[in-house]
Amino acid sequence: MIEPRRGAKTVKFVDEYCQWYRKLFSDVRSFEAFKYLHIGCISELKRKTLPEIAKLTGLDNQQGLHHFLTTSPWDVEQLRALRLELILQVIKDRPIILIIDETGDKKKGTKTDYVKRQYLGNLGKVDQGIVVVTAYGVFCGMTFPLLFEVYKPREKLKPEDKYLTKPQIAANLIKKLKSMGFRFNLVLADSLYGESETNFVSVLDEMNLNYIVAIRSNHYVDLLPRQHTQYLEWQRFKRVFSDLNSENRYIREIIHGKRGEHRYWQITTDIEKLPGNSTWYVMTKYPDITPREVGNFYGLRTWVEYGLKQSKDELGWADYRFTRYQDIERWWEIICSAYLMVSLHSEQMQPSPPTSPSRLAQHPWWDDNKGWKNILNNLRLIVQPFILFNLIQPWLTVFPIPQLSLGFAKLQSIVYRLTSPLFIFLTHSDFVFSSA
Repeated sequence: MIEPRRGAKTVKFVDEYCQWYRKLFSDVRSFEAFKYLHIGCISELKRKTLPEIAKLTGLDNQQGLHHFLTTSPWDVEQLRALRLELILQVIKDRPIILIIDETGDKKKGTKTDYVKRQYLGNLGKVDQGIVVVTAYGVFCGMTFPLLFEVYKPREKLKPEDKYLTKPQIAANLIKKLKSMGFRFNLVLADSLYGESETNFVSVLDEMNLNYIVAIRSNHYVDLLPRQHTQYLEWQRFKRVFSDLNSENRYIREIIHGKRGEHRYWQITTDIEKLPGNSTWYVMTKYPDITPREVGNFYGLRTWVEYGLKQSKDELGWADYRFTRYQDIERWWEIICSAYLMVSLHSEQMQPSPPTSPSRLAQHPWWDDNKGWKNILNNLRLIVQPFILFNLIQPWLTVFPIPQLSLGFAKLQSIVYRLTSPLFIFLTHSDFVFSSA
């Protein structure tokens, strides 16, 4: 009996991360395409198109990658379930901060599923595009994607679709995550969700979740006869950022009638001018929360949303060239998987810090900072020998230089060997995750 061909080796941390999903793919070519797409997503390509990913992973053309995303018989729901299972095992039942956000990407034409003229938060205006509601986790300052679901406008519904508002979609995502075993110590969301009492806020209340949501400045609150609104005195606090820098901000509580479990706040950078672009109104349900905590937790949402947009742009979230949502959804799930692969290299998500610095850190471009983009920078350095050899290989078929080929092979072997393993014992059989 002929033993099935094993998948081609690529880069150690990619090979070992992707092994977690190996059982999803019935043939080795699909599994290889899965790995190649992860390399392409974290690469320095400005636009993550399939032809360019094929070049830097050593493929003759993009056909295999295109087949994998459009035709290959793997189940996107199973991939998503395995990714979420991996997150649950890494965080080990510890609670996370949940951030509800939406992503809007501009798309020309009308052939792409669920594209129409609608408000695109990324652009801050109405334009032709597609919108997705997303749920992200924050654990000890490190972000990772959880779930996403496309918003389906009424006029773009297919026969099997059911119309849901964005707040309804967000509420369903939270319910699904909770049913899977995720625990939340806080939910953060913007005013689209904060102003949706029936479809979102009431759902959070039913699940007894703590939350901080943005609201409009003219948010309506019922007052009983003879009740009035009080504006308490401003309090200054330091907004502490992820890089530990800080700046002064101001917060005051607004009490409508009698203080209840829902509390209202105004946050600003300037109490005299109350500039529109740096003054916020928020509603909280969080027992015994302090004004400083309100300010810093809400500021976390703004910082994370900015970082998430940058991160998704780095990985090629909007670079697909498909019109069927089934294919787009597969692309987005690969992006989420690549995002998680980077996040898992953070110290926050490792069971114990590395005992000694890797020799790879002696590279002059290595970044010792701890943020997601700093980690991405270092992973890009590790995949460089693999990518650069694939890019130069066509020239070596024209002008064979054995010493150059051997040199690249030796460099790739050294980098592979020096990618120090970090063993995480999980319920998935034969799984080993390796951290650079």
